[in-house]
Amino acid sequence: MIVLAINLATFTMMLAAAIYSGSSSLLSGGLDNLGDALTYLLSLAVVGASDRAKARVALFKGALILGAALAVAIQIGWRLLHPGVPIFEAIGIAALLNLVANAACLRLLLPYRKGDVNMASAWECSRNDVFEGVAVLAAAAGVGFFGAGWPDLLVASALLLMFLRSAWRVFRMAWRSYVSGDN
Repeated sequence: MIVLAINLATFTMMLAAAIYSGSSSLLSGGLDNLGDALTYLLSLAVVGASDRAKARVALFKGALILGAALAVAIQIGWRLLHPGVPIFEAIGIAALLNLVANAACLRLLLPYRKGDVNMASAWECSRNDVFEGVAVLAAAAGVGFFGAGWPDLLVASALLLMFLRSAWRVFRMAWRSYVSGDN
């Protein structure tokens, strides 16, 4: 429940900061936090369920990650058509707060990283969030240093690739569990 609450709070903060700053990388992070909150909620819903039910939820998690990737791709396309320089101070503050929150989540989920498909995919999401936090901090530094929006788009593009890789891993793990699981 703590990890769920942290992700809902960071989603709200990241979305507000993304709108304020005009940052694609912050929007990417915010959408990821929303997906993670939904993922944790679903994980709690199937704690005592069958392996096959957990695998179905993990497949849905993969779809959420893929949906976040699609939203990021659309945002990147929009920013390429409407270039601008995001407010790097807002990106940096939001990214730092998000990184601290996500590191706490990762720490809380560490014992479950080798658990069933459901908990392992939740840990995978949190691990991605820590990488994302560091990357968005780098975007803020790049935007501030270069006075341009391309570092933000570059990081958003890297996050897009990370989401696609993560979605693939979760789908693969969930499908294996679904095929071998009980009803």
